[in-house]
Amino acid sequence: MSRLVDSHCHINFPDLAVRTPEILANMEAANVGYAMCISVTLEKFPEVLALAEQHDNIYATVGVHPDYEAGAPDPDNPDADEIPLVEPDVETLVRLGSHPKVLAVGETGLDYYRLTGDLEWQRERFRTHIRAAKLLKKPLVIHTRNAAEDTLRILEEENAGEVGGIFHCFTESWDVAQRGLALGFHLSFSGIVTFKNAVALKEVAAKAPLDRILVETDSPYLAPVPYRGKTNEPAFVQYVAAEIAQLRGIDPAAVADATTANFFRLFPRAVRDLT
Repeated sequence: MSRLVDSHCHINFPDLAVRTPEILANMEAANVGYAMCISVTLEKFPEVLALAEQHDNIYATVGVHPDYEAGAPDPDNPDADEIPLVEPDVETLVRLGSHPKVLAVGETGLDYYRLTGDLEWQRERFRTHIRAAKLLKKPLVIHTRNAAEDTLRILEEENAGEVGGIFHCFTESWDVAQRGLALGFHLSFSGIVTFKNAVALKEVAAKAPLDRILVETDSPYLAPVPYRGKTNEPAFVQYVAAEIAQLRGIDPAAVADATTANFFRLFPRAVRDLT
């Protein structure tokens, strides 16, 4: 059985960063061999990269989440004196993304759930990330919420299939899944797939091609059953894999083998040196 990969986590966030040795030990105990720590602002990118540089089995991305509006304070830090967030540009993303332990560009995409009004800035930022990813020849990590049509349209218009990537924390319909797969993207499932009421998502996880899916935690958020409501961490990705195995009627080892192989095929710069 392959070691699992948590394809999307935020272990640089304060409630996990203070527990780094414990987080890594828990991963080892749970047969989780690798994790990709996801950037959400340029200001926090050094924290993400530092974790990747310090630990052979941790990788990084570079990007700015669509919830973080330039010129506004960091929503994760209530300090009113904090320097406002900066808007990413292609040159900066390419420069930072050239580091060998940065595997992807993102988290990027569109979110029409948390923010309202004129969100053209989100769409332009999304295009900036796609253009940087194409220059770097590295995949994208896509966040989309209440914005599937615009997300797919922009991916098509920018020819994002040249680099592909992940629809992270996938919660969309089977139709959206098929369209994303047709563009060359993978689907990554989080702890949400273990929730009892996630009936439609369970169907997608059962039907999606096994060679095009990944598993993730999105920790510290969205802990799977049996830890729902608790702080999530990469070790808990085992429960996501186990749920997908049950839904598909296959052995959990088969899900581990497939999702880990998929990760290293999608991110060939990652080094698979653990047995």
